[in-house]
Amino acid sequence: MAEGGVTIVGAGLAGSEAALLLSDAGVAVDLFEMRPGKSTAAHRTGWFAELVCSNSLGSEDITTGKGLLKEELRILGSRLVPLAERARVPAGSALAVDRERFGRLVTEAVRSRPLIRVREVEATGIPDDPLVILACGPLAPEPLSARIRELLGDEGFYFYDAISPIVEGDSIDREKSYTADRYGEGSGDYLNLPMDREQYGRFLSALLSARTVPLRDFEDPRYFEGCMPVEEIARRGPETLLFGPLRPVGLPDPRTGKLPHAVVQLRKENAEGTMYNLVGFQTRLAYPEQEKILSMIPGLGNAKVLRYGSMHRNSFLDAHRHLSPWMESRRRPGVFFAGQITGVEGYVESIASGRVAGTSAAWRAKGEDPRPFPAKSMIGALMRHITGEAQGPPQPMNANFGLLPEVAVRRKRDRKERKAAIALDAVRAFAKDVPGDREQGGGV
Repeated sequence: MAEGGVTIVGAGLAGSEAALLLSDAGVAVDLFEMRPGKSTAAHRTGWFAELVCSNSLGSEDITTGKGLLKEELRILGSRLVPLAERARVPAGSALAVDRERFGRLVTEAVRSRPLIRVREVEATGIPDDPLVILACGPLAPEPLSARIRELLGDEGFYFYDAISPIVEGDSIDREKSYTADRYGEGSGDYLNLPMDREQYGRFLSALLSARTVPLRDFEDPRYFEGCMPVEEIARRGPETLLFGPLRPVGLPDPRTGKLPHAVVQLRKENAEGTMYNLVGFQTRLAYPEQEKILSMIPGLGNAKVLRYGSMHRNSFLDAHRHLSPWMESRRRPGVFFAGQITGVEGYVESIASGRVAGTSAAWRAKGEDPRPFPAKSMIGALMRHITGEAQGPPQPMNANFGLLPEVAVRRKRDRKERKAAIALDAVRAFAKDVPGDREQGGGV
């Protein structure tokens, strides 16, 4: 790497965002990405920023954690958020993407930058360069994982990420479904499959007795609450699913005017609607069991499964002990971490951590000290949460309004609107001082 440049390991969401940010700031980048030559248990393509779980980046409403986070990223000049908007597929008030198109757009954006040199080789260790961003994801190969453990001085922690099945759109029985978004929000982008009490009972019984893929000897099921396998939710009680992925509230069947006992929601996986993702149906059931269970859902009796749900271990470090709020290693200054390995959970959260690490590395490259993002912003609050004083064992964290400082407003909706306004003002002020060229629409 040339003097003053930054080496990035990993071209996922966080690594790609950081690379584009640094290029905008005039900083040279060496970007290591082992795919497509070598893949992981979760990836299927060689595209940068491949989405391996859901295809949704969450709500666009700024009174939600993910909605506010996306708006902050837009103000800061995020490159990946506009690319996601270009690859958008209908999903009500959420930003969902055609994951194939999104991956292509990100890859083309990164490879087109003259300041970014892509190295299609596996990084088996932490580069010796002065400035490094480790955005190797939660599935880093063992040689690199071992070097990270050596740097941290411990084994770290881990959790499990489960992937939802995808079915072919034409194989869904539309006569047994209806289109609607919860509470009528959106334009009817979700396909809903209603169940009566008896159908739900049979489905639940089969789900609870279905065979799951056994864990390997070294794996211990420490599930993240935001990505709990559907069968694990069901084991918590016979009605738990009715308050989770199968909740019917806000989804009356227009044919009867009544709420079904349970509802399975399907979301478009691509713009053409040829594929649908089962919302909240992440699972580690064995493939034959998945076929049987899915066929019991009204409308999916003859559904063709295009991708089965699966399970894999995701590693993340104890950021409370090891990282500063600007994502820099406490043990080795100049080494930054980004993405799910830091303990953030979610696509937009990973992009945000890549922006924080990239901004910090850009400051270092220009001879300045990094500084934390404002505590009143969602980005700053999230980074402070994962790196601040621990309240028990570390757990991955999504963007949510509970992270933001309280405001003296009585009504909940008004309180969120006020918090969002304060956060956006803080980000606008902060954006004026960060390196980069926002005239291009991307900036740092």
